[in-house]
Amino acid sequence: MNGGPSGFHNAPVTKTIVIATALFTIPFGIRGNSSKLGLAYQDIFEKLRIWRLISSIFAFSSTPELIFGLCLLYYFRVFERQIGSNKYAVFVTFSVLVPLLFEILALGYLKDYLDKLTPGPYSLIFASFVPFFFDIPISSRFRIITVHLSNKSLIYLAGLQLLFSSGKQSLVPGLCGVLAGCFYRFNTFGIRRCKFPDALASIFSRMTWPSSSSSTQNSSSDGNVERIPSYSSHQRDVNQQEETVPMLPQPSEASLTTLMSMGFDRNSAMQALLLTRDDLNAATNLLLEAQSH
Repeated sequence: MNGGPSGFHNAPVTKTIVIATALFTIPFGIRGNSSKLGLAYQDIFEKLRIWRLISSIFAFSSTPELIFGLCLLYYFRVFERQIGSNKYAVFVTFSVLVPLLFEILALGYLKDYLDKLTPGPYSLIFASFVPFFFDIPISSRFRIITVHLSNKSLIYLAGLQLLFSSGKQSLVPGLCGVLAGCFYRFNTFGIRRCKFPDALASIFSRMTWPSSSSSTQNSSSDGNVERIPSYSSHQRDVNQQEETVPMLPQPSEASLTTLMSMGFDRNSAMQALLLTRDDLNAATNLLLEAQSH
């Protein structure tokens, strides 16, 4: 599946989270202390080890979980591009703190059955599956033997692998994340209207090293850094391509219908599909990003 343009263009918050997750996980894994990172009943209700709260948010307990987790975090950067870094930072904060409260309550009420939770940004990852389910369209379907799949199936399979990687110890954080994602989706407490101040959101771009592909792009006034060129410039690029390359692959009617059902006019949908060579996901991302300018 395509999550939009490669790299962390216009996604500094995601980039910071990915780097922090890797930096927290690798040192503990090398020392063989990864099994001690999870949030446990004793850490919260008896010994009050606050540092366990931080490690439980960022550090995975195993290499396979780290690989699957980072791949999913990297893919879900598309949501930061859609809503902007200011609002995405609110989504991240909400998707970490609310599930953390639920996890503490679960440890307190289920202490006889659940004494520890697996560490890692499970809550953020599985909260992101809610907008993934509702907002990312299916662009293709296929069948393997008798099983019907779509272009979104690989992401779901990676999520299931991560969700059940440690049994009930990973299932609880994952479900808490889904619950938080639903709260955000349905605008509980008006959370979707909130956004981080521009100055605070720009900190994320300074915390991560610049990439060569984004160094020439400027921050926009709404706090989103590393924005891609505006859609109007893409339209001019398409016109130039039409002059130099007379035969471009024509967008399928099904892709046009899907984009138009999302509220985009036919001409904009046609231009986006021409630019992305009939890649429905990439065209959707392009139109949503242009709409946010």
